[in-house]
Amino acid sequence: MSDLAQLENEILADIAAAADEAALEAVRVAALGKNGTVTALLKTLGTLPPERRKSEGPLINGMKDRVNAALAARREIFKTAALEARLNTESIDVTLPVREAPAEIGRVHPITQVIDELTAIFADMGFAVAEGPDIETDDYNFGKLNFPEEHPARAMHDTFFFDPKPDGTRLLLRTHTSPVQVRTMLTQKPPIRVIIPGRTYRCDSDQTHTPMFHQVEGLVIDKGSHLGHMKWILEEFFKAFFEVDRVGMRFRPSFFPFTEPSLEVDIQCRRDKGEIRFGEGEDWMEILGAGMVHPNVLRNCGLDPDQYQGFAWGMGIDRITMLKYGMPDLRAFFEADVRWLSHYGFRPLDWPTLAAGLSPP
Repeated sequence: MSDLAQLENEILADIAAAADEAALEAVRVAALGKNGTVTALLKTLGTLPPERRKSEGPLINGMKDRVNAALAARREIFKTAALEARLNTESIDVTLPVREAPAEIGRVHPITQVIDELTAIFADMGFAVAEGPDIETDDYNFGKLNFPEEHPARAMHDTFFFDPKPDGTRLLLRTHTSPVQVRTMLTQKPPIRVIIPGRTYRCDSDQTHTPMFHQVEGLVIDKGSHLGHMKWILEEFFKAFFEVDRVGMRFRPSFFPFTEPSLEVDIQCRRDKGEIRFGEGEDWMEILGAGMVHPNVLRNCGLDPDQYQGFAWGMGIDRITMLKYGMPDLRAFFEADVRWLSHYGFRPLDWPTLAAGLSPP
């Protein structure tokens, strides 16, 4: 028994004398390793008579437990000392600003924000969102929408056409989102009430035009739809979108191949020191085109114009974004300038709702 006590004292003394973790590990291996002194004693238990095994087993195992405890305690001392040494060599400048979290730094593009606002407003009126491909056929983009063969919109200088196929037909980048109206009427039975936000493409580029831009169109088809319904929908939309109590509107006759009658819609505004305010003033601004869906379009889409009628409208998402949020140049929307986005962008969690308000505070 005295030999066990002496061995334990020697091991504990070596543990206490270890100067670092490497020295402590050497003590552990010498005592508890595969060929360690304590391990060797444990191996002899199997050769002892039962009486001696019963008496010496607890003593050897107890010594092993105390050695392990001493090793853990010494290891913790080294760990604490290392942490204190590192803290003493490191310093924190408490005057530096706190880094913003990624959710605070990231910004939602204004176009994405406004599409969400449009969706929230029209969803409250019972409209669904319809989508379609950016690459369209000439028939869906022009033919079924009552564009005559000689219409200037079909010209190469106005439309991005792909190379002709072997049969002579050509695909194109859609010039408006109206082909989705065609697709909707061909696949759904009235009543139809949809909005169609999406990208469109035309050969044009300046301060207020880009080769790719965003458009939203609305379509309502039913047996009793009329212009009075459309006027109310547009008025309620503009009041909600520009967040004003009232919006003055006027409707001027125009011409579009796919509507009859066709209308240009102006809204009342006030221009003052470079700012445009809606719902007040004596100026007018053209904002969109609209009209009753042409009977030929209804026929081309398999609907009987003697039974159904409807109305449609279309406006540029980029333009109404510029008007609402005071952005002077459309080209900046597509330049991917992080500085511009950090200024005009929206926080990711500021989701627009009619109840909480479309525009974030």
